[in-house]
Amino acid sequence: MATIGRPYVSGNYMLNFAGIPVGFVKSVVGGGVTAEVICEDAGPSYFTKKHLGQVKYEEFTIRIGLSMNKAIYDWIAASWQMNYSRKSGSIISADYKLEARSERQFSNALITETTIPAMEGSAKEPAYLTLKLQPELVQYKKAAGKVVGDVGKADQKLWLPSNFRLDIAGLDCTKVNKIDAFTVKQTLATDNVGDVRAKPGRLNFPNLKVSLSEAGAQTWVDWHNDFVIQGNNGESAEKNGSLAFLSPNRATELGRINFFNLGIFKLGFDESEAATDPIKRVTAELYCERMDFHYAPV
Repeated sequence: MATIGRPYVSGNYMLNFAGIPVGFVKSVVGGGVTAEVICEDAGPSYFTKKHLGQVKYEEFTIRIGLSMNKAIYDWIAASWQMNYSRKSGSIISADYKLEARSERQFSNALITETTIPAMEGSAKEPAYLTLKLQPELVQYKKAAGKVVGDVGKADQKLWLPSNFRLDIAGLDCTKVNKIDAFTVKQTLATDNVGDVRAKPGRLNFPNLKVSLSEAGAQTWVDWHNDFVIQGNNGESAEKNGSLAFLSPNRATELGRINFFNLGIFKLGFDESEAATDPIKRVTAELYCERMDFHYAPV
């Protein structure tokens, strides 16, 4: 009679780079291995001949906080500067006792997307970065032993999306209450002649969408009037700025994104209704030519 392994709940996922623990990730999905099914109609047979084509390795999507080993944040920062590097490692799944159960090994992965979560003054749930990793090879293995490392779950710092500070040169940002989530994307190109390894292509930095109180929007209105309506939108009229992620005491920086060559292209006033007294909001949309990511361990 075949022995059936006892089911378990895998609620802990340790990320490793070359055998070195990087930290526990909040969640992981993807990393599947597929092959194209090729159909061929040949001869007098009524049946279609099928066989497998090239093997494809799907992206991993992981969510991480700001309390992991510095190596992963340095990897993000380098990728945003086109100083890309490939990482090999694994994700170990463990049960509630931190006993390893399975391992997904990956080779020569590149970061293809980094999503910064929405920053909002009223948010109560922790924030996480979302990364997409494209590996060249994925293998599944059984694992055993205790999952241990210098970066443990007990050491995770609470990163709340309500704890942030936006600064843009010449603008009053004290009334900003929300910044929509945004994603930095790295395109990949494959040379079908010779080397089939995917190579990094163009790096795409997204627009920003910022919400603030109408009471503090005058500098934004003035910039929009000059930059968009009056047409004074040369490079000298663009602005630089930064978004700081703050600890619960709102004094210590956990990380920072610097923005370069910001330009406003849309300013809208939220719907207002008579006989009500909500805070009137203004929404501004800005393009951004370049961003830098910085991690500030404490």
